[in-house]
Amino acid sequence: MSRRRSPGSHGPRVTCIGGGHGLAGTLRAMRRVSDSITAVVGVADDGGSSGRLRHEFGLLPPGDLRMALAALCGDDTWGRTWSRVVQHRFHGSGELDGHALGNLLIAALWDETGDVVAGLDWVASLLDAQGRVLPVALTPLEIVADIEGHEPSKPDEIATVHGQVAVAKTSGRVQRIRVEPTDPAACPEAVDALDDADVIVLGPGSWYTSVIAPLLVPELRTAVQRSSAKRVLVLNLVAQRGETTGFTPERYLQVLIDQFGDFPIDAVVADHRSVKNATELSGVCEDLLGAELMLRPVSSVGSGPGVHDPDLLAAAFAEISGRGRIPPWR
Repeated sequence: MSRRRSPGSHGPRVTCIGGGHGLAGTLRAMRRVSDSITAVVGVADDGGSSGRLRHEFGLLPPGDLRMALAALCGDDTWGRTWSRVVQHRFHGSGELDGHALGNLLIAALWDETGDVVAGLDWVASLLDAQGRVLPVALTPLEIVADIEGHEPSKPDEIATVHGQVAVAKTSGRVQRIRVEPTDPAACPEAVDALDDADVIVLGPGSWYTSVIAPLLVPELRTAVQRSSAKRVLVLNLVAQRGETTGFTPERYLQVLIDQFGDFPIDAVVADHRSVKNATELSGVCEDLLGAELMLRPVSSVGSGPGVHDPDLLAAAFAEISGRGRIPPWR
């Protein structure tokens, strides 16, 4: 039940990789540029409602998939309503406490169809989502990280830490991450989406657990590296307390290279207010990634630190994709 590109589609074919709030923000922006979007979403979450469903039923964690679907809902009454409904979280003293309705809906469609991709396509159809949402892999992944100083009493000791939640909350310094199983098979439809893309977007988001982790699926990473698409990396606006405390814009790029070695990127988008030395960052982009630095005003004013403005980010995406301007939203 794939959502194929219709003859009246506008914009480039776009594939966005990541998870959580960062990916959702990218999708909300990209909807203003194209209606041919595929979100390729990480499946390593082990906390909250997603973690409970994952451990109780052996499912992929649905939370980041749900957030991506909500972000792809349209701006009409139907889209806004369903976006709120799937994000609705129950509160109480019973078994439903903490569960998001969208997580349960996705789990139900997986149970009904017996097929992860078909189930997500059915949810997307119900929501009239303006794009497709796919997992990076068809089996749940566990993030494993080597962290220096994870225990404050042992600042020089490197500990092995398991699980996305534990890694994201660490007060230590992440040295390297991996996933288990160590060589997971990619979702075939996700690889196809990367091969067909005109534009591939990575970031923003939790740098290790949402941006780096999906690329640890070998087939997925290879598809990005071999792609003839325009590959875009969106930098975070602020460091995230925990896994990237104290990170500079240059440090994000260095982590990507340290993890994977040569990794070609065509454009790096950063907000000019988040960059102290544009000349230095531009040199790092060119030397490490072969990328052009695009300094643009993409942060939101009034939505709190670290939030990208969807209209401003859309303008940057439109420029990168060669469209020159954002087409009227329909």
